[in-house]
Order: sequence, then C-alpha cells, then structure tokens
Amino acid sequence: MAFYHPGMRELQDRYEGRAVPDRLAESRMRTSFNETDRMFIESSPFFFLATATPESSDCSFKGGEPGFVRVVGDNVLAWPDYDGNRMYRSLGNILRNEWVGLLFISFDGTLFDGSARLRVNGRAEIDESEEAVAGLPGAKRLIRVVAEHIFPNCPRYIPKMQVEEPSVYSPRKSYTPPEPAWKSRPYMKDLFDEELEQ
Repeated sequence: MAFYHPGMRELQDRYEGRAVPDRLAESRMRTSFNETDRMFIESSPFFFLATATPESSDCSFKGGEPGFVRVVGDNVLAWPDYDGNRMYRSLGNILRNEWVGLLFISFDGTLFDGSARLRVNGRAEIDESEEAVAGLPGAKRLIRVVAEHIFPNCPRYIPKMQVEEPSVYSPRKSYTPPEPAWKSRPYMKDLFDEELEQ
C-alpha cells in the first residue's frame, strides 16, 4: 500500500506541492515500531480505530487499562476486543476489508520524540482462538494489526487534558467490571433478561 495514493497526490499538486509531504515520509514514516512507538502505544489507555468498506465506514473509540494494546512484533501490534454493544461495526468492516487506521493521541502533554500523535495503518485480523485471549481479562477475541505505515505527528492543535479517573468498565486482573447502564434501559432490558434465563 502506497503511503500517498493518487487522490492525496492530486491535492498535493493542486495546492502546496509534494516537497513537504515527501520529506515527512522520508524522515518520519517507518514500517517497524521503535522503542518510542512501543512506549507511546503501551502507555495509552485508548486509541481511535478507523475501518471502511465500499458500503460502510466507521471510527471507533477503543479503551482499556494502559498496556491493553501491545507491540508483539517488529511491525505487529495487538489488543483484546472487549464486551461491546454487539453491532460489530469495526469487526464487521475488518471481515470485509482488512485495511485499518489507528490513531493514538497523548492529551496530557507527554511527547514521544516530539510527537503527541501516532498513526498506524495496516492490515487487521481477528483471532478468536482460546490461546489468543489466554491471560487477557475480559477479552472476547484478539485483534492483530500488521503495520504498513507508522507515522508520528506533532502536538499542534491537540488540547492538553488530564484523565480524572480510569474507566470502571476497563477489564483487569482480579476485577469484575459493572454492567453498563444501557443494558438495563427499557428498550434493551428484556433482551438481557432473556439471556439470563437461558
């Protein structure tokens, strides 16, 4: 997969030219994770996941305890898929199109080699085996991404914010998260009551 496709090139040529994008790709884009990338990724309590097919596009927030996303190879990262709303928008798109984009952002002012954003574009796969989720509390399945492009971005335009407290819903060892409120709302409650009866 090319780092810049023809649509990107068309706009580069129409506006400011290719010199800056080409220099950024040459000096900043890489295909293997370095130690700074690992620190950024494994300290993140969340990231944004973009997926798309010809019929659908989706951007999803994925969260957990810092370290829930791990770099597991030179150009491979993985994270557990937790209990969700059962729409499977991201995973459904991945079944149809393996290409994904991940965006990690540091909102607390911490910079990683001068960057507060890290983009990872690559090919995703869903692993539903018991071995894949062994030792991962709350994991329903594991998602792996083989990175094609790893690209850090500067902190410009990113507001500084602090995390007041971690999500009580994030799975972790020796902890059972509470049930989310939406499961007991009138338009959903009967479906979950039926599951409990089975």
